[in-house]
Amino acid sequence: MTTSPAASVLFVCVHNAGRSQMAAGFLAHLAGDRVEVRSAGSMPGDQVNPSAVAAMAEVGIDISDQKPKILTTEAVQASDYVITMGCGDACPYFPGKKYLDWKLEDPAGQGVEAVRPIRDEIKALIENLIAEIDAKQLEG
Repeated sequence: MTTSPAASVLFVCVHNAGRSQMAAGFLAHLAGDRVEVRSAGSMPGDQVNPSAVAAMAEVGIDISDQKPKILTTEAVQASDYVITMGCGDACPYFPGKKYLDWKLEDPAGQGVEAVRPIRDEIKALIENLIAEIDAKQLEG
């Protein structure tokens, strides 16, 4: 028996190379198949930030195979939660979606030492998000 995911989450940042990739990695790792995970950028970079990849590897999560993707209207429409991280108004708005804006420092151009606290902040936000999604499932 296959069950559909409890929710679909889209993480958006400008380059889809650091914060959104780390968030997607944490959510996929911590929630497994319970949540559908997407990430995208308004101006995607060429590759995922190597410092973000290294910082995530330190906590046992491999995001080295991820590639920055362009933000599409379809991705937003298909998501229950749209979580932006510094891309502001670049994200299309659709009624009925839950929009969250996480104020996180941009790890672009920073070493692993500077990325670790951003990673840890993202993990805490993801744990809260999973708790919220699980609570909604119980209500539903």
